Amino acid sequence: MQCEYYFAYGSNMNPGRMAVRGMQYRESMAARLEGWTLAFNKRAHGKQGIACANIVPTNDAVEGVLYRLRDHREIERMDPYEGHPVRYRRECLPVLTGAGEVPTWVYIANADWQAENLKPERWYLNHLLSGLICYHFRGHF
Repeated sequence: MQCEYYFAYGSNMNPGRMAVRGMQYRESMAARLEGWTLAFNKRAHGKQGIACANIVPTNDAVEGVLYRLRDHREIERMDPYEGHPVRYRRECLPVLTGAGEVPTWVYIANADWQAENLKPERWYLNHLLSGLICYHFRGHF
């Protein structure tokens, strides 16, 4: 399936982080992924006890940022940063926007990289907060 969107729920919600990573997109907007919840249960690569964001299936929803990619292959720029396919797998899931549902690339941590009792680092949380604040003040959330 060719998804032309990418849903960020972690540090990639910060548009500054996306710029540093070279991701090219046409627009960004607030979005919601139904049937999932945010979890800090993905082990950080090379850091004992440190968490990265992940999503797990529930009856809840995850708020995040939806990027409309320059083209369907643009998502491949993110794969090395997300450790795809070893640390995260990439799935095309329906994400809800103000205009309806769109098929969207979403990274989900592989079971071998998940653990309990992990904590994210402050710099990582700052990226999440920067993204949330950016979209909140733009009137998207």
